[in-house]
Amino acid sequence: MDKIKNIEEIVALIEDGMTIMIGGFMGVGTPEIIIDAMVSKGIKNLTIIANDTGLPGKGIGKLITNKMIKKLIASHIGLNPETGIQMNNGELEVILVPQGTLAERIRCGGAGIGGFLTETGVGTIVEEGKQKISIANKDYLLELPLRADIALIRGTIVDKDGNIFYNASTRNFNTVMATAADKVIVAAESIVEVGEINPNNVMTPGIFIDYVVGGEK
Repeated sequence: MDKIKNIEEIVALIEDGMTIMIGGFMGVGTPEIIIDAMVSKGIKNLTIIANDTGLPGKGIGKLITNKMIKKLIASHIGLNPETGIQMNNGELEVILVPQGTLAERIRCGGAGIGGFLTETGVGTIVEEGKQKISIANKDYLLELPLRADIALIRGTIVDKDGNIFYNASTRNFNTVMATAADKVIVAAESIVEVGEINPNNVMTPGIFIDYVVGGEK
C-alpha cells in the first residue's frame, strides 16, 4: 500500500465528532500542517486527547481558538488561557488527567490492556467516579485505557513505509499515541526512501503507521 498522501487526502479522513489523539508537548512535536488543514476545513465537535492545548496560535491552540473541540482529555491547560475561558463558560468539557496517568492510559489502549492501578489521585478530586481497589492495605485507582479514531503525530524523518525518527524532545507523546488509534497519520519534515533511516534510529516502526504526509516545517 502506498502510504504517502497529500494534505487534501489526509484532511478528508478527519470528520466531525471524531476522537483524535494529537502528539506534542507545548506544541513541540505537534503536526501543524494537519491542524492547519483541519482549521481550514472547519471540522467541529471533536474529542481531543493530548498532553496540553499548546499555546495561543500554536498547535492545538488553533483548534481551541476556532472552537472545534467539544471535549478535551489532557494533563494541563494553563499555557493557553482561551482553554480555561471556554471551560469556565461551559463551551468546552475538560477532563484533566495526571500526566503519567495519561501516558499510561494511552499505552494500555495501544497494548490491549484493560487498565492499570495507580496511587496517583487517591484522596483527591481525581478519584471521583473511579473504582478504588485495596491491595495489601494500600488504595489504588483503576484507570482505564484510552483509544482514538485517529492519531495525528509528527516525525522528523519518515521513510515511505512509515518508519519514524524523532529529533530530541519532539518524540514526547508521539510514540505511544502511534499505537492507540484505528488510523495513524504522521506529518513528516522529511520523507526518505526505505532503508535510509538506520534501523537503530527507528523510534516508531512503520507497521503502526497508515499514512504519511510531507510538508511539516
